[in-house]
Amino acid sequence: MTDLLLTTFRFELEFTRVSGDGPQSLGDGGFQEISGLEVEMDVKDLDVGGRNAGTVRRIGRAKYSRLVCKRGMFGPAGGNAEPELWQWFQDVVSGVRPVRRYDGSVTVQDQLRRPMAVWQFVRAVPVKLVGPQLNARTGEVAIEELHLAHEGLLLEGTAP
Repeated sequence: MTDLLLTTFRFELEFTRVSGDGPQSLGDGGFQEISGLEVEMDVKDLDVGGRNAGTVRRIGRAKYSRLVCKRGMFGPAGGNAEPELWQWFQDVVSGVRPVRRYDGSVTVQDQLRRPMAVWQFVRAVPVKLVGPQLNARTGEVAIEELHLAHEGLLLEGTAP
């Protein structure tokens, strides 16, 4: 069987409410770009007496990058733009407690829409929301951008 490289043009983002009131899903699937599937380990250098040939390196905590999700603003035909992401962010800004958190997954699919790789993130909160850049000369699709801080990222099939 021939190995295939994953392509990045077909993917899906899903949100699932961690607990409590509020929407159970949140803008699923409608994103055109996702970045920030990154984990970095802190490394501490220790100078050990008598070891002149190098430095001992110890592993520290994992740091997770923010997920940056971009999508075209959309709404029902003849209706207004869907406000669910903006409402989530506004609830956090307004002090609604407890803060609604969402677990989620980013699924990369093959040409037949079969899942090829799934990244799970946990307890995400919105930390930045950017509205569309408006320019009457270009006629481009209005893009909104959501930045998420989360507490963990795992490629499905690996143990936590």
